[in-house]
Amino acid sequence: MTAIKGSAAAVTGAAGGIGRALALELAARGCDLALADRDEAGLQQVSAEIAKTYSRKVSVHRVDVGEPNQIADFAAAATAAHPGLNIVINNAGVALLGQFSEIEQAQMEWLININFWGVVHGTRAFLPHLSRQREAHIVNLSSIFGIIAPPGQTAYCAAKFAVRGFSESLRHELAMANSPVRLSVVHPGGVATDIARNSRTGVGVTDNARRAQSIERFDAMATKHPVIGDVRGIGAMQAIELVQDRATKKPAAAAVDAAIKRACERGLLLLRAGLYSNVIRTLVPLVITDAQLDEGLDILEGSLDG
Repeated sequence: MTAIKGSAAAVTGAAGGIGRALALELAARGCDLALADRDEAGLQQVSAEIAKTYSRKVSVHRVDVGEPNQIADFAAAATAAHPGLNIVINNAGVALLGQFSEIEQAQMEWLININFWGVVHGTRAFLPHLSRQREAHIVNLSSIFGIIAPPGQTAYCAAKFAVRGFSESLRHELAMANSPVRLSVVHPGGVATDIARNSRTGVGVTDNARRAQSIERFDAMATKHPVIGDVRGIGAMQAIELVQDRATKKPAAAAVDAAIKRACERGLLLLRAGLYSNVIRTLVPLVITDAQLDEGLDILEGSLDG
């Protein structure tokens, strides 16, 4: 497992949301940072916030992950500023509101170019450098919508399922090659960020009330305390959603620690049962029943016990 303390990490989408939370948490754990985002002012704010509390080396880089050349330049600049950089977190992402018939092809390509190809280009740009390190880790952000596919999310789900498939396959390739680089793919549920509020709207969506309702629904469902801040180590990020004790319905510390350790050993993804249930029941109530959900969680937990 890659140790966070003493490492240096590149984080995309670091000006806000999950990326900002990751930057602050990594700094708190003794990690230097190369932070990337299109929002230069936001990056400066995050950097200043870190500097108030922690003596970490932080470089900021204006990067549009939808532009491969900018990603390549970021990789070169980040590794020059942090020669020992050994963690890369491909986090940047966008959202698009509308049914498939309501979004234009160009809009779908815009999202996939950022949410999927941005991850691929980021991985490719940093991998040669990471491969020369004693130990290194790539963390690619998918989504719970890389596991389930509700209506109205065709572009987003397509990209996040693609991130999942790409990452899982590459993880096996790296392991087979005995590479020092490990790879995790993370599937967060609803986290209280501005991704819904900043989303674009399909050209065929003419009802402004739908957009407002979507934002309200997301805000009501999303947690304001991302469990990303609770990660025990960068190798556990694929286990970022914590298990729940099914009997008490409360987090069980011993079960959490054991499950994270087991997930890292086996390369499994753990889902936080309550959050998974909340996302499904909020967004796709007609797609899955409580009985189906409970059955699926039983199978998941059984696989961890086996």
